[in-house]
Amino acid sequence: MSPAEEEKSLPLPERWPRASKFALSACAAAVAELVTFPLDLTKTRLQVQGEAAVRRNGAAAAGQAVAYRGMLRTAAGIVQEEGVRKLWQGATPAVYRHIVYSGVRMVVYEHLRDSVLGRSEDESFPFWKAVVGGMSAGAIGQFFASPTDLVKVQMQMEGKRKLEGKPLRFRGVHHAFVKILSEGGIRGLWAGWVPNVQRAALVNMGDLTTYDSVKHFLLLNTPLVDNSVTHSVASCCSGLVAAVLGTPADVVKTRIMNQPRDKQGRGLLYKSSTDCLIQTVQGEGFMSLYKGFIPTWMRMAPWSLVFWLTYEQIRRICGVSSF
Repeated sequence: MSPAEEEKSLPLPERWPRASKFALSACAAAVAELVTFPLDLTKTRLQVQGEAAVRRNGAAAAGQAVAYRGMLRTAAGIVQEEGVRKLWQGATPAVYRHIVYSGVRMVVYEHLRDSVLGRSEDESFPFWKAVVGGMSAGAIGQFFASPTDLVKVQMQMEGKRKLEGKPLRFRGVHHAFVKILSEGGIRGLWAGWVPNVQRAALVNMGDLTTYDSVKHFLLLNTPLVDNSVTHSVASCCSGLVAAVLGTPADVVKTRIMNQPRDKQGRGLLYKSSTDCLIQTVQGEGFMSLYKGFIPTWMRMAPWSLVFWLTYEQIRRICGVSSF
């Protein structure tokens, strides 16, 4: 049998390992995103309520009562005033985002771990290398996925605009992409990419780094084996750490992406992520950076659980080695 015929006879994951891992992680991420998306919508609404910069710029009436104050009241208000289906408003670009984001970050992290940074002689992956790999993979993945994240954030706020009597900006996902592109050009699609990438680096330092480190620590130092129990413990740890590290950057990212823009695509409320951070802390206090933390954590914990369990099982079914 010739080398070409031998290659064709190999299973798909062995012929195109990176493409296969991209597809598997994208499938797992899509499942996790759809299951936990209502919590993401709730978090986004919480993060923009009481925004000091909006009040200062006259975009909202002075002294206007905050429509939603807590996670449960926010979710209940969305259901009562907008309908149950609105809990999944913006889910389509969110799934698109995770197909790109999770696919890229998982492939990049494994490549860095196995080929660039390298494991130790005992097959462990040093923590500092895991931090570098996780942050790098998250930043690269998010940069490519930033346009879909922008559309997701803006579409999540459409229901709130309707209740406030403001005209809707978009008719759907395609229209949102076209409108943003026509108003701000290619640069407009990457509005807010800096805080987005910063957040992704921090979240992945919590998610990828924690999951990989905890999982292999358990396998090397406890009687646990590579099964769903080990995956569940590691994913719960990764969800909590990711929420603690990523929430402040997520608040900044959400506000920058949701702010109104001029014809050149420049923000009218914030000049940069640093400016947004300073205005938020000065106008609302440090703890405002943790607005939406509970739904963020409550989303990241089940998201990580669903994603990692699904991803590990899909890899096993398809004959790909465990992460």
